[in-house]
Amino acid sequence: MDFERHALQAPHISAEGVASSSRLRAAESGVSAIRRLEQNVERVLMGKPDPIRLCLVALLSGGHVLIEDAPGVGKTSLAKALARSLDCEFTRLQCTPDMLPSDILGSSVFLPNLGEFEFRKGPIFTNVLLADEINRTTPRTQSALLEAMSERQVSVEGHTYPLASPFFLVATQNPYEHQGTYPLPENQLDRFLLCTAIGYPERRIELDVITAHRNGEAVDTLGPVLSVDELHELQNSARRVAVDESINEYILDLVEATRSHDELDLGVSTRGAITLYHAAQSYALLEGRDYVVPDDVKHLAVPVLAHRIVCRSMLREGQRARAVQIIEQILAHVPVPG
Repeated sequence: MDFERHALQAPHISAEGVASSSRLRAAESGVSAIRRLEQNVERVLMGKPDPIRLCLVALLSGGHVLIEDAPGVGKTSLAKALARSLDCEFTRLQCTPDMLPSDILGSSVFLPNLGEFEFRKGPIFTNVLLADEINRTTPRTQSALLEAMSERQVSVEGHTYPLASPFFLVATQNPYEHQGTYPLPENQLDRFLLCTAIGYPERRIELDVITAHRNGEAVDTLGPVLSVDELHELQNSARRVAVDESINEYILDLVEATRSHDELDLGVSTRGAITLYHAAQSYALLEGRDYVVPDDVKHLAVPVLAHRIVCRSMLREGQRARAVQIIEQILAHVPVPG
């Protein structure tokens, strides 16, 4: 009876208030999980918060990352640190000119005792795949990744095999080396959610890096801080981040500006616009918000869009730098929504 009287006297809480409180708790929990992941990776890649956050944007968006930089700056370490921070399977694939599609996808092996073929899965059947120096393998082998990147499945000898969830591809390449390499075609570049670089660290940071490697590779000391279920929940939370109609219009204004630019032969595709939309949602979640602001789009425009455009009358080795300049020019001229 006392309990009933207490319940009747309690203040009324609306359904909207309960839902709002629930969303707030979920958002706080998500931000805490993201911070754990971010801080764990920072133990290996010191003084480089931007590349780490961009990789997390791709991970939360369900996309893939191309890391383009000089040798020895931490491309492989970043990928390995991300994989070790997640409680999931990780496979490293060293791409070489003699690699075949079956070396990635797998192949059927005849079993004499059973008189039948058995499919042996290749290294692509994992959660986090590092394709190191992807431009060292031939276009035929590079194309073996296309279906997996787009549809999360592999088709071999008339059979389709689904990939594990999550499936996150981190590819690296050295843009300064051209002998014995095969540049990625535009249709494959368009499959990467974003392209980023790492760059050399500041001197004081580099001193800490040297010290951290005194007893071996720092990445070997990392342990998982996020489960697969927690990652799936974060990915779902990212998709629920609110995007105002004015933000949608802003994204389309940027995309249309690339298609009509005098210096470009190829502008951003519709896939690129959708990718920027999802990336902005994930970046907002990283910032602890449940809504996207124009600055999220501006921050991501270069890494998400620059590798999707083709400059007119430009040598391939100068494409990236000029593409970045053009995207920055477009950002400066396209009006930002209020």
